[in-house]
Amino acid sequence: MTHYLASVRAVENAVGVQIPDNARIIRNLLHGAQFQHDHIVHFYHLHALDWVDVVSALKADPKKTAALADNVSNAPWGGAVYFKDVQNRIKTFVQSGQLGPFSNGYWGHPAYQLPPEANLMAVAHYLEALRLQAKAAKMHAVFGAKNPHLQSFVVGGVTCVKDLTPDRIAEFLFLWKETQDFVKKVYLPDVLAVASFYKNWGAIGGTTNFLAWGDYPETDNEPDSFFLPRGVIMKRNLGGVKMADPDKVTEHVAHSWYKGKAAKHPFEGVTDPQHGDYDTTSKYSWFKAPRYEGEPCEVGPLARVLVAYAKGKKEIKEIVDSAVSQLGVPLTALFSTLGRTAARCIETVAVGNAMEKWIMELVGNLKKGNAKTYEPWEMPKSGMGSGLNDVPRGSLGHWIRIENGKIQNYQMVVPSTWNLGPRCKNGKLGPVEESLIGTPVADPKRPLEVLRTVHSFDPCIACGVHVIDPDSNQVYKVKVI
Repeated sequence: MTHYLASVRAVENAVGVQIPDNARIIRNLLHGAQFQHDHIVHFYHLHALDWVDVVSALKADPKKTAALADNVSNAPWGGAVYFKDVQNRIKTFVQSGQLGPFSNGYWGHPAYQLPPEANLMAVAHYLEALRLQAKAAKMHAVFGAKNPHLQSFVVGGVTCVKDLTPDRIAEFLFLWKETQDFVKKVYLPDVLAVASFYKNWGAIGGTTNFLAWGDYPETDNEPDSFFLPRGVIMKRNLGGVKMADPDKVTEHVAHSWYKGKAAKHPFEGVTDPQHGDYDTTSKYSWFKAPRYEGEPCEVGPLARVLVAYAKGKKEIKEIVDSAVSQLGVPLTALFSTLGRTAARCIETVAVGNAMEKWIMELVGNLKKGNAKTYEPWEMPKSGMGSGLNDVPRGSLGHWIRIENGKIQNYQMVVPSTWNLGPRCKNGKLGPVEESLIGTPVADPKRPLEVLRTVHSFDPCIACGVHVIDPDSNQVYKVKVI
């Protein structure tokens, strides 16, 4: 849904249409549901096993695990019998020689630091999160028709006016509450519990500059009304946070497999692939290298949390201050792999809390007889527009140029391009490249530590690169066996 939202915003910006309040609220709710679902899945199912040794859980004492869980979280399930059952299920996986969802891990790696009881608790919550995420995804179906590819966004608003009934709103509210309860009672406590064993990672995997387009407009006054504010931070100077200006973005291709070497603003962007040898002194990536005022910038949860914190956003600042206090680490520990992982959870809590207010705002509008969800518009002969939003992975931008009533140019700069892009023409490293420098690796043949940092960015190569036949334009699917 994230590109869906950016694309309609880009066209709306180009044609000059202002969507109704109800459409803004519904988009915020569906985008908030995306944050809740995406961040839960990322932590438990894409990133947690970088920190959790599944096989070690077989050595755990279920009674001690139950006591630990009672002390850590307020989960609705637990007890020695429950954790013994989970342990037996893990044992079945291990004895079969097929770990199923837990395959391809570095079990027994010396970089794992959790005790067996914490590992067993984490695996149990991994399995519970599998059930919960399926329910969280249903929120998209209430006002968006389906998940993951929603159907209700259109230029000018949304099409789900017939779903703005008490029953449908109550259904969404019920799903939101169950998800937010999990976020507060399980996800946040788990992040803090795991982080307490890995405090040294508060000094590993950091970057220097941070960019957030911001999102969740709470009035028509954009970007000033964004719940997650827009801003840019250079050289980790929180006191120097500034408003981010999309006109200052350029994409470099000096070290990317595209024709030319000139850096261009997305409005003038050209995507003309030219593959060559993998040569780190020359071109070595399909990603372009986005830069803000010539500087690489990390985007994503950490950038958003830092910008919000620097701007004094109460809803974020309170959770950050509580987390660093509970862990006994300085605020500077956020500039790290550990901070990036914690920030993802922090903003999930904050956005989830805000969703309740947005739901009540929608109900209030409907009670007043305001059910408008769409504003008509006309396609101009020419125009330019950008759709900027901040999605779970980070800052996303779509840029459109219209000529003769048709799309003349369309460019996207996606979060993984910002984070995983190569060096620019000035030789400055991309954020992920920078973050890996100095990473301690206990076993070069099993670089678990490298995975921790790379996974903390929630990378998506498919978001930034698509493989096609340049002659037929056919998209190929390749299955590696």
